[in-house]
Amino acid sequence: MKTKLYHGSLEIVSSPKILEPNRTLDYGKGFYTTTNWDQAKNWVIRQKKDKESPLYGYVNVYEVDLGEVRNNNALWFEGPTEEWVDFVNSNRNDRLYNHTFDFVYGPVANDKVYAAFALYESGLLNKQELIRELKTYVLVDQLLFHTPTALTYLKFVESVKIEIR
Repeated sequence: MKTKLYHGSLEIVSSPKILEPNRTLDYGKGFYTTTNWDQAKNWVIRQKKDKESPLYGYVNVYEVDLGEVRNNNALWFEGPTEEWVDFVNSNRNDRLYNHTFDFVYGPVANDKVYAAFALYESGLLNKQELIRELKTYVLVDQLLFHTPTALTYLKFVESVKIEIR
């Protein structure tokens, strides 16, 4: 069964690529998507705040068979768990860490989650307290395509122009 995925960008991304990030990310380097339209749209708006032009961006729409993805070299987190915390923490804090999964799915560590993670990293919350805190949030998802092989599962559908005011 095909599922729609979204990627917010200042550009049309009809042929996604694996790019080296300029910062550490939740699941490492790769091409990030979400099943949540608003999350992708908000990412466009957030990127625009750092740029002078253009006055628009795009939500790029793709299709993928999540069953095929899950049955391949995938790491799947249904929600915040101890394993998820450890994985995100390794990706964010160990520049030498590089996992071998083609796909990683799980919650987005948004601004609220970052604040909770900061409390965990500073020792003010333990792992169980962090997870309890995160479970009170409405978390959106993200699906990382970590390798060129993973990108072959992604089918570009369209780009929707988003006006930024």
